[in-house]
Amino acid sequence: MSEVVQLFREASFDPEEVEALCLAYEKARRSLHDRGQPPIVQVIIAERIIAAAKRGELDPDKLCETAVIALGNKAVFER
Repeated sequence: MSEVVQLFREASFDPEEVEALCLAYEKARRSLHDRGQPPIVQVIIAERIIAAAKRGELDPDKLCETAVIALGNKAVFER
């Protein structure tokens, strides 16, 4: 998780925004029933969340949904 937090910080988000992005990231991982996903999946989730946040979306649920859909997965995520 610390690598992902670093990605969010490097993307120039403030601490409150990083917190929202981390929440979205964890929700996305849970929705995929993350049990040892390859590291590339975790990076893709983080990159999709960063891209959506840079477009102005900061709602963790919407960020999570964006990340999961980008993976081609229609998993139901926890709100």
